[in-house]
Amino acid sequence: MNADAPLGDSDSDAPLDTEASLGGEDAPARGSRIAIAGASGLIGSALARSLRADGYEVVRLVRRTPRGEDEVRWDPEAQKVDAAGLAGCAAVVNLAGAGVASRRWTAEYKAKLRAGRVLGTAALAEAVASLDVPPRVFVNGSAIGFYGDTGDRVVDESAPPGEGFLPALCVEWEEATAAAREAGVRTVFARTGLVVARGGGAWGPLFPLFQAGLGGRLGNGHQYWSFIALHDEVAALRHLIDTPSLSGPVNLTAPEPVTNREVTAAMGRVLHRPTLFSVPSPALRLVLGEVAGDVLGSARVLPSRLLDSGFTFAFPTVESAVRAALR
Repeated sequence: MNADAPLGDSDSDAPLDTEASLGGEDAPARGSRIAIAGASGLIGSALARSLRADGYEVVRLVRRTPRGEDEVRWDPEAQKVDAAGLAGCAAVVNLAGAGVASRRWTAEYKAKLRAGRVLGTAALAEAVASLDVPPRVFVNGSAIGFYGDTGDRVVDESAPPGEGFLPALCVEWEEATAAAREAGVRTVFARTGLVVARGGGAWGPLFPLFQAGLGGRLGNGHQYWSFIALHDEVAALRHLIDTPSLSGPVNLTAPEPVTNREVTAAMGRVLHRPTLFSVPSPALRLVLGEVAGDVLGSARVLPSRLLDSGFTFAFPTVESAVRAALR
């Protein structure tokens, strides 16, 4: 499954306790201003809480009139950003975008997905580049949807993009950071996998289904799911902010991708529920339309650059990630 739905705008109040990464000399100091676009989403809200808990000043990009000095107005679809509000920020993190798997992919919704990601990213990158003193780092959301359906083939950041709507969208999304990169700002593409959390994202709907005893495999269950616990996702984003040697694509996935069958078994074990049901591929395609190709697609993705840079996962297995989500 390649969906990047965890970068959507759904709120989450799930607790998170994440210590700061040990960064290099260029890592933002405690107390620095860090701007987050998509700060009301599952990942963005967890990242904001983690940063605030460690003494950073978080600036939220909002689409409405700002209500305080910690908010900056922007309109991603209209490509408008109050660049002055980003002055003094040591880092800018862009996690904004409507959920990929939230609706059927009509032509209208595809246009919305593209506008929120590509146009919004371009506007934010240009705002960053326009500052007299730009931030040290621009972390831009992306997704393992970049690789498309990889089947059983293992891929890491060295792999080329796949074929189809999602890979093409991810390529455009990353290329939209050009203005920041050309201005000399260290730019990182956080290619996120399936975030394991109860509060939203692609994994969120699975918990009530399995808790009700209605969980089961999707299709034949052989497709690989490259997941990451919400705790590790936030820790990894902070690692990207704090590690000056990292730029370009970095996969944010646990080191042990598993099949949908293995996910089903792990959910059943942790929740102590039977997993007798299954959803045939034709039924998924009938209900979800083109999105079903993403649900049934296989993404066996490894976080090579993250591991090589010294990052350590707190929840490296799917069972540990599911247990962490239930805390």
